[in-house]
Amino acid sequence: MMSNSRLLWSSMTVTAALMLSACSQPADETTDTNANAPAAETTGKTIRIATEGAYPPFNYTNADGSLAGFDIDVANALCDQMQAKCEIVAQDWDGIIPGLLAQKYDAVIAGMSITAERQEKVDFSEPYFANTMVWLTNTDGGFDPMAIKDATLGGQRSTTPGAYLQDNYEGKEGNTVQLYDNYDNAYLDLKSGRSDAVLAEKVSAKSWLAENAAGFGIVGDEIDNDDNIAIAVRKGDSLKADFDKALSEIRSNGELARLEQMNFGQ
Repeated sequence: MMSNSRLLWSSMTVTAALMLSACSQPADETTDTNANAPAAETTGKTIRIATEGAYPPFNYTNADGSLAGFDIDVANALCDQMQAKCEIVAQDWDGIIPGLLAQKYDAVIAGMSITAERQEKVDFSEPYFANTMVWLTNTDGGFDPMAIKDATLGGQRSTTPGAYLQDNYEGKEGNTVQLYDNYDNAYLDLKSGRSDAVLAEKVSAKSWLAENAAGFGIVGDEIDNDDNIAIAVRKGDSLKADFDKALSEIRSNGELARLEQMNFGQ
Protein backbone atom coordinates (compact mmCIF):
# COMPACT_ATOMS: atom_id res chain seq x y z
CA MET A 1 0.00 0.00 0.00
CA MET A 2 1.29 3.47 -0.92
CA SER A 3 1.76 6.05 1.75
CA ASN A 4 -0.31 9.23 1.41
CA SER A 5 2.76 11.17 0.34
CA ARG A 6 3.68 8.65 -2.43
CA LEU A 7 0.03 8.59 -3.62
CA LEU A 8 -0.01 12.38 -3.88
CA TRP A 9 3.29 12.41 -5.79
CA SER A 10 1.99 9.79 -8.27
CA SER A 11 -1.18 11.77 -8.91
CA MET A 12 0.78 14.96 -9.55
CA THR A 13 3.10 13.14 -12.00
CA VAL A 14 0.18 11.78 -14.05
CA THR A 15 -1.49 15.22 -14.18
CA ALA A 16 1.74 16.83 -15.36
CA ALA A 17 2.19 14.21 -18.05
CA LEU A 18 -1.33 14.77 -19.35
CA MET A 19 -0.77 18.52 -19.48
CA LEU A 20 2.52 18.08 -21.33
CA SER A 21 0.86 15.74 -23.82
CA ALA A 22 -1.92 18.22 -24.49
CA CYS A 23 0.54 21.08 -25.04
CA SER A 24 2.60 19.05 -27.49
CA GLN A 25 -0.29 18.33 -29.88
CA PRO A 26 0.32 19.72 -33.42
CA ALA A 27 -0.80 23.36 -33.55
CA ASP A 28 -1.41 23.34 -37.29
CA GLU A 29 -4.68 21.41 -36.94
CA THR A 30 -6.40 24.53 -35.61
CA THR A 31 -4.59 26.73 -38.11
CA ASP A 32 -5.67 24.58 -41.04
CA THR A 33 -9.29 24.60 -39.91
CA ASN A 34 -9.39 28.41 -39.77
CA ALA A 35 -7.03 29.24 -42.63
CA ASN A 36 -9.78 30.64 -44.83
CA ALA A 37 -11.98 32.04 -42.08
CA PRO A 38 -12.69 35.80 -42.20
CA ALA A 39 -11.06 38.02 -39.60
CA ALA A 40 -13.17 38.04 -36.46
CA GLU A 41 -13.15 41.86 -36.43
CA THR A 42 -14.95 42.09 -39.79
CA THR A 43 -17.53 39.29 -39.57
CA GLY A 44 -20.94 40.95 -39.51
CA LYS A 45 -19.38 44.41 -39.31
CA THR A 46 -20.59 47.36 -41.40
CA ILE A 47 -17.69 48.97 -43.28
CA ARG A 48 -18.38 52.42 -44.69
CA ILE A 49 -16.41 53.03 -47.88
CA ALA A 50 -16.00 56.24 -49.90
CA THR A 51 -15.52 56.47 -53.66
CA GLU A 52 -15.58 59.43 -56.03
CA GLY A 53 -18.37 58.39 -58.36
CA ALA A 54 -16.92 60.45 -61.24
CA TYR A 55 -13.97 58.45 -62.52
CA PRO A 56 -15.16 55.82 -65.03
CA PRO A 57 -14.51 52.96 -65.42
CA PHE A 58 -13.14 52.82 -61.86
CA ASN A 59 -16.19 54.47 -60.33
CA TYR A 60 -19.15 56.40 -61.67
CA THR A 61 -22.71 57.38 -60.86
CA ASN A 62 -25.61 55.89 -62.81
CA ALA A 63 -28.65 57.89 -63.89
CA ASP A 64 -30.59 56.50 -60.93
CA GLY A 65 -27.91 57.72 -58.49
CA SER A 66 -26.40 54.29 -57.83
CA LEU A 67 -22.64 53.82 -57.85
CA ALA A 68 -20.92 51.40 -60.21
CA GLY A 69 -17.52 50.54 -61.66
CA PHE A 70 -14.42 48.50 -60.89
CA ASP A 71 -13.86 50.07 -57.46
CA ILE A 72 -17.42 49.31 -56.39
CA ASP A 73 -17.11 45.71 -57.63
CA VAL A 74 -13.82 45.28 -55.76
CA ALA A 75 -15.29 46.78 -52.58
CA ASN A 76 -18.26 44.42 -52.69
CA ALA A 77 -16.04 41.39 -53.39
CA LEU A 78 -13.80 42.28 -50.45
CA CYS A 79 -16.73 42.76 -48.09
CA ASP A 80 -18.17 39.41 -49.20
CA GLN A 81 -14.81 37.78 -48.53
CA MET A 82 -14.65 39.37 -45.07
CA GLN A 83 -18.31 38.55 -44.39
CA ALA A 84 -18.88 42.23 -43.71
CA LYS A 85 -21.57 44.61 -44.92
CA CYS A 86 -20.52 47.35 -47.35
CA GLU A 87 -21.95 50.87 -47.32
CA ILE A 88 -20.48 52.76 -50.28
CA VAL A 89 -20.88 56.53 -50.44
CA ALA A 90 -19.84 59.18 -52.98
CA GLN A 91 -17.40 61.92 -51.99
CA ASP A 92 -15.81 64.68 -54.09
CA TRP A 93 -12.17 63.88 -54.82
CA ASP A 94 -10.61 66.89 -53.12
CA GLY A 95 -12.42 66.07 -49.87
CA ILE A 96 -11.99 62.31 -49.92
CA ILE A 97 -8.93 62.03 -47.64
CA PRO A 98 -10.10 64.81 -45.27
CA GLY A 99 -13.41 62.93 -44.97
CA LEU A 100 -11.57 59.72 -44.09
CA LEU A 101 -9.51 61.50 -41.43
CA ALA A 102 -12.69 63.06 -40.05
CA GLN A 103 -14.13 59.52 -39.68
CA LYS A 104 -16.99 60.10 -42.10
CA TYR A 105 -16.17 56.63 -43.46
CA ASP A 106 -13.72 53.81 -42.75
CA ALA A 107 -11.89 53.40 -46.06
CA VAL A 108 -11.43 54.88 -49.52
CA ILE A 109 -11.68 52.69 -52.63
CA ALA A 110 -11.57 55.21 -55.43
CA GLY A 111 -8.80 54.46 -57.91
CA MET A 112 -6.41 56.16 -55.48
CA SER A 113 -2.70 55.93 -56.24
CA ILE A 114 -0.14 55.34 -53.53
CA THR A 115 2.01 58.47 -53.20
CA ALA A 116 4.55 59.58 -50.61
CA GLU A 117 2.43 62.64 -49.80
CA ARG A 118 -0.68 60.56 -49.13
CA GLN A 119 1.30 58.02 -47.10
CA GLU A 120 2.06 60.77 -44.62
CA LYS A 121 -1.67 61.00 -43.88
CA VAL A 122 -3.10 57.51 -44.41
CA ASP A 123 -2.13 53.84 -44.57
CA PHE A 124 -2.55 51.91 -47.82
CA SER A 125 -3.44 48.30 -48.43
CA GLU A 126 -1.54 46.17 -50.90
CA PRO A 127 -2.22 47.43 -54.46
CA TYR A 128 -5.21 46.02 -56.32
CA PHE A 129 -4.40 47.58 -59.72
CA ALA A 130 -1.42 49.08 -61.59
CA ASN A 131 -1.93 52.05 -63.92
CA THR A 132 -0.08 53.61 -66.82
CA MET A 133 -0.64 57.11 -68.24
CA VAL A 134 -1.41 58.08 -71.84
CA TRP A 135 -1.87 61.23 -73.91
CA LEU A 136 -5.40 61.69 -75.22
CA THR A 137 -5.73 64.23 -78.02
CA ASN A 138 -7.22 65.16 -81.36
CA THR A 139 -5.93 62.82 -84.06
CA ASP A 140 -5.31 65.60 -86.60
CA GLY A 141 -1.57 65.32 -85.93
CA GLY A 142 -1.27 68.71 -84.28
CA PHE A 143 0.01 67.28 -80.97
CA ASP A 144 3.38 65.53 -80.79
CA PRO A 145 4.01 63.90 -77.39
CA MET A 146 7.74 63.81 -78.13
CA ALA A 147 7.93 67.58 -78.64
CA ILE A 148 5.33 69.33 -76.49
CA LYS A 149 5.53 73.11 -76.91
CA ASP A 150 3.08 75.99 -76.53
CA ALA A 151 0.30 73.59 -75.56
CA THR A 152 -2.55 73.66 -73.07
CA LEU A 153 -2.47 70.37 -71.20
CA GLY A 154 -5.38 69.05 -69.15
CA GLY A 155 -5.58 66.69 -66.21
CA GLN A 156 -7.33 66.09 -62.90
CA ARG A 157 -6.32 67.91 -59.76
CA SER A 158 -4.74 65.90 -56.92
CA THR A 159 -3.88 62.91 -59.12
CA THR A 160 -0.56 61.39 -60.21
CA PRO A 161 -1.03 62.50 -63.86
CA GLY A 162 -1.87 66.00 -62.60
CA ALA A 163 1.32 66.09 -60.53
CA TYR A 164 3.29 64.73 -63.50
CA LEU A 165 1.98 67.55 -65.69
CA GLN A 166 2.89 70.22 -63.17
CA ASP A 167 6.35 68.81 -62.53
CA ASN A 168 7.29 68.33 -66.18
CA TYR A 169 5.36 70.88 -68.25
CA GLU A 170 3.95 73.82 -66.28
CA GLY A 171 5.66 77.01 -67.50
CA LYS A 172 8.16 75.08 -69.64
CA GLU A 173 8.48 75.44 -73.43
CA GLY A 174 5.46 77.76 -73.40
CA ASN A 175 3.14 75.08 -72.01
CA THR A 176 0.19 75.69 -69.69
CA VAL A 177 -1.30 73.07 -67.37
CA GLN A 178 -5.02 73.20 -66.63
CA LEU A 179 -6.25 70.94 -63.82
CA TYR A 180 -9.92 70.11 -63.22
CA ASP A 181 -12.04 68.75 -60.39
CA ASN A 182 -12.65 65.58 -62.40
CA TYR A 183 -11.71 64.03 -65.74
CA ASP A 184 -15.15 64.62 -67.22
CA ASN A 185 -14.47 68.36 -67.26
CA ALA A 186 -10.96 67.83 -68.63
CA TYR A 187 -12.38 65.77 -71.50
CA LEU A 188 -15.06 68.37 -72.20
CA ASP A 189 -12.42 71.07 -72.68
CA LEU A 190 -10.42 68.74 -74.93
CA LYS A 191 -13.48 68.03 -77.04
CA SER A 192 -14.34 71.73 -77.32
CA GLY A 193 -10.79 72.66 -78.32
CA ARG A 194 -9.96 74.57 -75.14
CA SER A 195 -7.03 72.23 -74.48
CA ASP A 196 -4.63 70.40 -76.78
CA ALA A 197 -4.27 67.13 -74.87
CA VAL A 198 -5.23 65.40 -71.63
CA LEU A 199 -2.86 63.22 -69.66
CA ALA A 200 -4.92 60.46 -68.04
CA GLU A 201 -4.74 56.92 -66.76
CA LYS A 202 -5.02 54.51 -69.68
CA VAL A 203 -8.23 52.83 -68.54
CA SER A 204 -9.92 56.21 -68.00
CA ALA A 205 -8.87 57.43 -71.45
CA LYS A 206 -10.06 54.20 -73.12
CA SER A 207 -13.39 54.44 -71.32
CA TRP A 208 -13.94 57.98 -72.64
CA LEU A 209 -12.88 57.00 -76.14
CA ALA A 210 -15.48 54.23 -76.21
CA GLU A 211 -18.11 56.95 -76.73
CA ASN A 212 -15.95 59.75 -78.19
CA ALA A 213 -13.67 58.01 -80.67
CA ALA A 214 -14.47 60.26 -83.64
CA GLY A 215 -11.50 62.55 -84.11
CA PHE A 216 -9.76 61.60 -80.85
CA GLY A 217 -7.32 58.94 -79.80
CA ILE A 218 -4.34 57.92 -77.67
CA VAL A 219 -1.00 59.05 -79.12
CA GLY A 220 2.54 58.09 -78.22
CA ASP A 221 3.75 55.43 -75.83
CA GLU A 222 2.25 54.60 -72.47
CA ILE A 223 4.03 56.26 -69.56
CA ASP A 224 4.82 53.88 -66.72
CA ASN A 225 5.25 55.97 -63.59
CA ASP A 226 4.95 53.06 -61.12
CA ASP A 227 1.37 54.03 -60.35
CA ASN A 228 -0.19 51.51 -57.96
CA ILE A 229 -3.79 51.81 -56.78
CA ALA A 230 -4.76 50.73 -53.28
CA ILE A 231 -7.26 51.14 -50.44
CA ALA A 232 -6.70 54.00 -48.00
CA VAL A 233 -7.51 53.71 -44.29
CA ARG A 234 -6.65 55.82 -41.28
CA LYS A 235 -3.15 55.49 -39.82
CA GLY A 236 -2.80 52.43 -37.60
CA ASP A 237 -6.26 51.03 -38.43
CA SER A 238 -6.35 47.22 -38.22
CA LEU A 239 -8.74 47.30 -41.18
CA LYS A 240 -5.64 47.48 -43.41
CA ALA A 241 -4.65 43.92 -42.45
CA ASP A 242 -8.23 42.73 -43.06
CA PHE A 243 -8.27 44.27 -46.54
CA ASP A 244 -4.82 42.85 -47.32
CA LYS A 245 -5.95 39.33 -46.40
CA ALA A 246 -9.17 39.62 -48.41
CA LEU A 247 -7.29 41.07 -51.41
CA SER A 248 -4.87 38.15 -51.34
CA GLU A 249 -7.81 35.74 -51.35
CA ILE A 250 -9.74 37.32 -54.25
CA ARG A 251 -6.51 37.52 -56.22
CA SER A 252 -5.76 33.84 -55.58
CA ASN A 253 -9.24 32.61 -56.43
CA GLY A 254 -9.38 34.60 -59.69
CA GLU A 255 -12.15 37.00 -58.68
CA LEU A 256 -9.96 40.12 -59.01
CA ALA A 257 -8.89 39.13 -62.54
CA ARG A 258 -12.53 38.47 -63.45
CA LEU A 259 -13.54 41.96 -62.26
CA GLU A 260 -10.70 43.54 -64.24
CA GLN A 261 -11.81 41.75 -67.39
CA MET A 262 -15.45 42.69 -66.78
CA ASN A 263 -14.68 46.40 -66.32
CA PHE A 264 -11.65 46.99 -68.53
CA GLY A 265 -11.71 44.26 -71.17
CA GLN A 266 -8.34 43.28 -72.64
